[in-house]
Amino acid sequence: MYDLDPVRAATDAWWAGLARACRAEGIREVPDTLWRGGPREDLWQSPDLMISQTCGYPLLKHFTSHLTLLATPIYGADGCYGPNYCSLIVVNADNPARTLDDLRGGICAINDWDSQSGMNVLRHTIAPLAKDGRFFAEVKVAGKHQFSVAMIARGEADVAAIDCVTHGLMARHDPSSVEGTRVLAQTQAAPALPYVTGKQTIGRERKRLRAALDRAMADPDLAEARDALMIKGFADLALRDYQVMLEMEKAAAEAGYPDLN
Repeated sequence: MYDLDPVRAATDAWWAGLARACRAEGIREVPDTLWRGGPREDLWQSPDLMISQTCGYPLLKHFTSHLTLLATPIYGADGCYGPNYCSLIVVNADNPARTLDDLRGGICAINDWDSQSGMNVLRHTIAPLAKDGRFFAEVKVAGKHQFSVAMIARGEADVAAIDCVTHGLMARHDPSSVEGTRVLAQTQAAPALPYVTGKQTIGRERKRLRAALDRAMADPDLAEARDALMIKGFADLALRDYQVMLEMEKAAAEAGYPDLN
């Protein structure tokens, strides 16, 4: 989920080390390389999925019958609090806005409609300010958080909610990608994007996968990759801990703002 171009080599190094850890835990048929082809929704429904990362919101909405939670990563980006993360509400550096209400009638960019960090938490944040179910003049779908930031820098959108880990990786590894923008506010926090496995993965195999994550965290040869990806550790949360995302959805609807617009 954080496979940005500037950290792709680190992501591959992290997987190579994690694959070694899986083999050391007795897991057979571990892929040598990551799969990066096709829609992620197909991957999350694959009958032979070993390990992946997903956003908690679509996990709850669409994939609980396909995926099992393995662990929740703890990231070191600004806006992360233990296993929880928030979104940063980003505007153009020259935007005079000082409060969220100053963004009324502007153009909003989102990465996707099923995103917790880019859509759901922003809808929840804006809901108390909406009037007659509206706040923005237009919502544009950028496709990725990076594209949303670029749209704001170019003046094609006024605001976006950016996953704080994505923003942290961009600011650290490609500072020019956030130039011309600034952070106006933070949203409420929620559990970070979980590592998952397929439902077909039986209990013993799940325990081995979880042990492999701890083994990879302790591997000194992976320190550079972990640092580049801002991975500090893993927490054992339950699916119920992610319900706060559906509570955000419900609160927005009850406030008369069921749709981000």
